[in-house]
Amino acid sequence: MYNFEFEKPSTIADAVAALAAEDAQALGGGQTLIPTLKQRLAAPSALVSLSGIAEMQGVCVNDDGSVSIGGATTHATVASEAASSYPALAALAGQIGDPAVRNRGTLGGSIANNDPAACYPAGVLGSGATVVTNNRQIAADDFFDGMFSTALDEGEIITSVRFPVPQAASYQKFLQPASRFALVGVFLARFADGVRVAVTGASEDGVFRWSEAEDALHKEFRADALMDLRINPANMIADLHGSKEYRAHLVGVMTKRAVATCM
Repeated sequence: MYNFEFEKPSTIADAVAALAAEDAQALGGGQTLIPTLKQRLAAPSALVSLSGIAEMQGVCVNDDGSVSIGGATTHATVASEAASSYPALAALAGQIGDPAVRNRGTLGGSIANNDPAACYPAGVLGSGATVVTNNRQIAADDFFDGMFSTALDEGEIITSVRFPVPQAASYQKFLQPASRFALVGVFLARFADGVRVAVTGASEDGVFRWSEAEDALHKEFRADALMDLRINPANMIADLHGSKEYRAHLVGVMTKRAVATCM
């Protein structure tokens, strides 16, 4: 590690002002940033902790039935407080990492980092959620911009995420047991006007929607509707944990499991 300034503002406005300083970096739960600092892969002049901003924490149900979750809300809090309002999302949060990670990591930090194997990007994209920042609202379909990249501008803060609640939803995760990241994870949400299927852990481009599966399931919502569909393995991740073809196969398997749990 090295010397840097540390600030812990209590309001969004103060956090935005602090992040305007040269080389300042926002700090959520620190589950990615702190190891990065330890390895000297990043060297911000100041860390601006978002954990002290009360308006960025907690889970609430809006008048329209959607669920808003503060950007600084931990995975453990989502797992417990969203269990009655959005069970599938709560179940997703409860599968992230281990208890230490779930009690420090945050929703905003996870999707801002956009790790290609993280769970929350699939939940946000699969739900068709809206990412709310300090100065705008971004639809999930426009937010994720490839591996470790998003639509966020420099110094922009995710204050909350608003999730429409589907008729049924499920997150199916084939985890890598050492890291507990998703080797492949599929979040499926069934709405009155269609089905959304978001896949994480599989693609070199990061989280994505499987549109062919969505179309098939909208016509006929059953696992057999996916029988003849195959994911092209060309852009899948290949590493010591699995080949491109293996991950492509798992996408189909986990999507069918998600359908089965929603029946």
